[in-house]
Amino acid sequence: MTDLTTLTIAEARERLRKKDITALELTDAHLAAIERARALNAFVLETPDQARAMAKASDARLSKGEGGALEGIPLGIKDMFCTKGVRTTACSHILEGFVPPYESTVTSQLWRDGAVMLGKLNNDEFAMGSSNETSYFGAVTSPWRRKGSDAKLVPGGSSGGSAAAVAANLCLGATGTDTGGSIRQPAAFTGIVGIKPTYGRCSRFGIVAFASSLDQAGPFARTVRDCAILLRSMAGHDSSDTTSADRPVPDYEAALGRSVKGMRIGIPKEYRLAGMPAEIETLWQKGAEWLKAAGAELVEVSLPHTKFALPAYYIVAPAEASSNLARYDGVRYGLRVNGRDIVDMYERTRREGFGPEVRRRVMIGTYVLSAGYYDAYYLRAQQVRTLIKKDFEDCFAAGVHAMLTPATPSAAFGIGEKGKADPVEMYLNDVFTVTVNMAGLPGISVPAGLDAQGLPLGLQLIGRPFDEETLFALAQAIEQAAGRFSPEQWWS
Repeated sequence: MTDLTTLTIAEARERLRKKDITALELTDAHLAAIERARALNAFVLETPDQARAMAKASDARLSKGEGGALEGIPLGIKDMFCTKGVRTTACSHILEGFVPPYESTVTSQLWRDGAVMLGKLNNDEFAMGSSNETSYFGAVTSPWRRKGSDAKLVPGGSSGGSAAAVAANLCLGATGTDTGGSIRQPAAFTGIVGIKPTYGRCSRFGIVAFASSLDQAGPFARTVRDCAILLRSMAGHDSSDTTSADRPVPDYEAALGRSVKGMRIGIPKEYRLAGMPAEIETLWQKGAEWLKAAGAELVEVSLPHTKFALPAYYIVAPAEASSNLARYDGVRYGLRVNGRDIVDMYERTRREGFGPEVRRRVMIGTYVLSAGYYDAYYLRAQQVRTLIKKDFEDCFAAGVHAMLTPATPSAAFGIGEKGKADPVEMYLNDVFTVTVNMAGLPGISVPAGLDAQGLPLGLQLIGRPFDEETLFALAQAIEQAAGRFSPEQWWS
């Protein structure tokens, strides 16, 4: 029998419906793979008993010819999603031991459609990071290695556990959150597909907040089709989230195979950065040629305010984080460190509970929101954000259907290689992705090739608001031209 962990969601769905395999067999295969891969540190909590119970319930429904769109499909859940009765910590010491009494809307919809939860996946603390090195539970190790080297590489962040688990065949798909690139960047680093939908497409209810105007949930999978299948279940209007869009959810899978002939694809000239590695430029050009061969028309476009996106993002996001994380005070839930009085208790709890990167961002955010600096920093950053959004709107109004850019400025780097002396070095990894969040647009990362060291590289497609269908059609054209990539197993 084919190794069940190498199946795609579409393949597993078909075999489950034909009763060639059972959901319990599929789940047990993945639980065994997770046990063998603990060296990757992708999971912070395994839920084997719950997974088997969910799988048995799926088998009962399938035996009756019933079952939802994801019946019996084993998934991993990023530890930013609240799961009722199952520990959720955002990978922070300050939430250690927190067990939510409620379920996030996104995960409740996955369970509604029959998915099976294998466990909670590692991420940067409160989703603040680009390498999954800030987690209280330790860094995630990528399943990929450079040719001839056993140096440990990062899987990207903040959804590094999700990306590593999918790439290493520990789950058929996973949830992620993307605030400035936290789905697309790790997808590119690990050779899988990840999509950040339009802001408002997926409910934020029950997701631990980082920056509320930027956060958006999305799926990881090994193929474009699998991402389309997952997003249909995850998306939808939710009255519990006032920013949730009251729009029908298309059948994304039906968009696959749609012709891209005649589509106008923008190539933003501002994304050609000084010092960009030649192999990133070459990959970008190759991606453009693939789309052209599929019938698309390539046009150069200008997004003049792109150069201000990164500094504006690193004002807006920390400002919102400072506000959102004020609730962690040791009083109501999570960690409490006793002090001389209530103020001392607040200070001790937050100092011990938050890691260095979270403390740094809270301090930046508090500073830019403070009296005397609000207008100079936060207000100006919001004005820049409006201009970034208008740049995209102008291009779309001129007939551009989507834009093609690199997903990352390099392939994955080694654990401990970046950001120790200068945090800005780490922040620069988000240079191609933050504009999408600032403008609230959908963006997808699709594997497109390997670098000279044998590491995966991804291309990013940016779409019109609520037009994820076009992104899936274009991404599949790239996927068919580039092929799929997987790491050689070394971890068990």
